[in-house]
Amino acid sequence: MPVKPKILATNPVFPETQALLEAYATVEVNPSVEPWDYHEVRRRCRDAVGLLAFMTDRIDADFLAACPDLRVIGAALKGFDNIDLHAATGAGVWVTIVPDLLTVPTAELAIGLMLSLGRNIVTGDRNIRANGFHGWRAQLYGAGLAGATVGIVGFGLVGRAIAERLAGFQCRLLACDQSVSATTAEAWPYVTMTSFENVIASSDYVVLALPLIASTMHIVNAETLAAMKRCARLVNPARGSLVDESAVADAISRGQLAGYAADAFECEDWALENRPSGIDRRLLDLSAPTVFTPHIGSAVTDVRREIELSAARSILDVLAGRVPFGAVNDPGKRMAHAQSAAR
Repeated sequence: MPVKPKILATNPVFPETQALLEAYATVEVNPSVEPWDYHEVRRRCRDAVGLLAFMTDRIDADFLAACPDLRVIGAALKGFDNIDLHAATGAGVWVTIVPDLLTVPTAELAIGLMLSLGRNIVTGDRNIRANGFHGWRAQLYGAGLAGATVGIVGFGLVGRAIAERLAGFQCRLLACDQSVSATTAEAWPYVTMTSFENVIASSDYVVLALPLIASTMHIVNAETLAAMKRCARLVNPARGSLVDESAVADAISRGQLAGYAADAFECEDWALENRPSGIDRRLLDLSAPTVFTPHIGSAVTDVRREIELSAARSILDVLAGRVPFGAVNDPGKRMAHAQSAAR
């Protein structure tokens, strides 16, 4: 009986995901919600042909060199900034993502963060738990969405889903995205497409819906924050390093920014050098006007199950010799080009 290939899953997976993979491969799964570190994943992956990867993983050239049998990385992710795509392509390794299943739950969480931040929901909950409830008091006055100007930075799938959900809140919607075509813009008549500078200067709420790439790294920095409307609120359900968290803490301390809500943080962008070890402590102070969730944008049970299954199917596609669903590179073309150049 032929030996089954090995697939490594770096985080716990649903039983359905494991069963699907085990029909074709030997599967090793991290059973703990605490992720393996970079070196442990690399050690366990050195004889694997497939890797089911998650947000906690970092795949670089050294990792790939240590895993010569690896043929496919099925990322249970929408973004892939933690994977060196160039190195993977050069090593002949497919990289796949799940391009759309995370869109709706991420947009829903963005709305929740906006409401929680503007209406002091978390602060109110904390006060009741600490002090009990003794009836209405003239306190915790905040800001609603009705009549507010909301600026969405990035108008891809997530940005559009956020706009769609905000349509019923009677707010004015602005958006900026240089890659959006005129045809796409016309399909959203209740959204005013404008410049990044105008979105930043005009919005009561600024919501980030961008991938993390070189041009978006710290797109919100001290200069950006100084250009925002005084006492605006910033919401980041996307990637942590879109924001300079230290600059946000400074802006809050001087009253320039009314609050910050986030589901992603600089410390978890594993591929970046000199990333901070944690969140700026000033933002975590209980008196700070901040609302944080632990990267749960896609944490809807049925959605997470389907995300895993989609990534697992893409791994099986490669094992079966098919072009995988959700591929963001084509190592076949790269390798064929290299072989041709060598002849």
